[in-house]
Amino acid sequence: MVYILDIRDYVLVYFLSMKRLIDWHLRTWKEEKKRKPLLLKGARQIGKTYSVRQLGKHFETFVEINFELVPEAKTIFEKDLLPERILWELGLLTNQTIIPGKTLLFLDEVQAAPQAIIALRYFYELIPELHVIAAGSLLDFAIEKVGMPVGRISMLYVYPLSFMEFLAAVGSAQFIKAILEQQPLSEILHDRLLDLLGYYLAIGGMPEAVQAWVETKDPRASYEAQQGLIETYRLDFPKYAKRHQLPYLDILFNQIPHFIGKQFKYSAVHGEYKKRELAPCLHLLHHANIIHPITHSAGNGLPLGAEINMERFKIIFLDIGLSQSLLGLDLNAWFLNPDKDLINRGAIVEAFVGQELLSYASPKSKTELYFWKRESSGSLAEIDYLYDFQHSVLPIEVKSGHGSTLRSMHQFLEEHKKSTFGLRFWSENYSILDKMDSRPLYAVATLAHPDQKKALWNLLD
Repeated sequence: MVYILDIRDYVLVYFLSMKRLIDWHLRTWKEEKKRKPLLLKGARQIGKTYSVRQLGKHFETFVEINFELVPEAKTIFEKDLLPERILWELGLLTNQTIIPGKTLLFLDEVQAAPQAIIALRYFYELIPELHVIAAGSLLDFAIEKVGMPVGRISMLYVYPLSFMEFLAAVGSAQFIKAILEQQPLSEILHDRLLDLLGYYLAIGGMPEAVQAWVETKDPRASYEAQQGLIETYRLDFPKYAKRHQLPYLDILFNQIPHFIGKQFKYSAVHGEYKKRELAPCLHLLHHANIIHPITHSAGNGLPLGAEINMERFKIIFLDIGLSQSLLGLDLNAWFLNPDKDLINRGAIVEAFVGQELLSYASPKSKTELYFWKRESSGSLAEIDYLYDFQHSVLPIEVKSGHGSTLRSMHQFLEEHKKSTFGLRFWSENYSILDKMDSRPLYAVATLAHPDQKKALWNLLD
């Protein structure tokens, strides 16, 4: 039996059955013997609620409470944090009996009820057999206020659909096996995958935009979905920003896509604004999971975060489809001539690889992105991404066209002897030459964390 506390929330869910990487992790969590309450983190409208509801089908009963839609429910957690009383009152509220081991309890938009985050600790300590998941789009702001029950909960980070998930959603899952096994494809199949990649680069990974494409095959429908999502994010600003910060948030939100592929400079933001006005708002957008910084690292060893320069960073948006929608770019070109647009929109392709790296990293911890750049007289070199791969620093170059100039990569490898090879993602097929491993742009999933590889194979089931 399923109980969702407010039917308005139910109708907001996209109904297309999409296989997600997070589904495998949720089912694995369900079967763990030493299971902890689970906290799902990620931006609004990326599919957290949908995936939990899919998991709920594997329980005798599923009880969901959304604290934004039914704010009165948070009072149940404000009396005390005794788990038995909380479950009893939640049962009265939903007219359901919550039975540990048989019921999945889902607390959605839990940032609106911060005491419920603290209560997760006591669910773990006093009723460990209870399956309970909490999720929220603005969780980091609530955690800043009440703290995190360290050691008492598990976390999973959720992102928009990756390209592999997109392939499954559009009925092209047969390509996933070949990509994961790094099988070079014939020219006709390679070109077909580049076409599909072009579609993804236009549509992005937001579930609503993908659904619109699957249902209509009309990019305009996806564009309208993207515009609606952009407005949703704007409407969230007052929930986590002070009134005087709202204009700066709006300015950054609109202009950040223009900085994709470039080092971010506060002075380059259009208007007479200072760093002290913009920097806190940039932090807010990061906390809301709308942007992801790419921080400069010296790249001499692991962890990459040990040698960073916080003043030098690039930024990618939550989703490449939303980025282009904000930029007002013509999406039709991706469908009419994807090869040409790959060449013309190198910054978007670079952002795509960053989005993919986040999607295929371990979802159990927050993944940070890094780049390397050397600026000296007569010697300019830059590596798009530095990645922790198999316990070593892997430099990654992104080439949207057919070019083979790799001067920066050779300089990096010459200066960083611990990095034994470099990786290039490009529009050509697989190739290995000396210290350079080249893979197609559609094959970023070949770098997936071992757990994510299991989840990727699950897309084929």
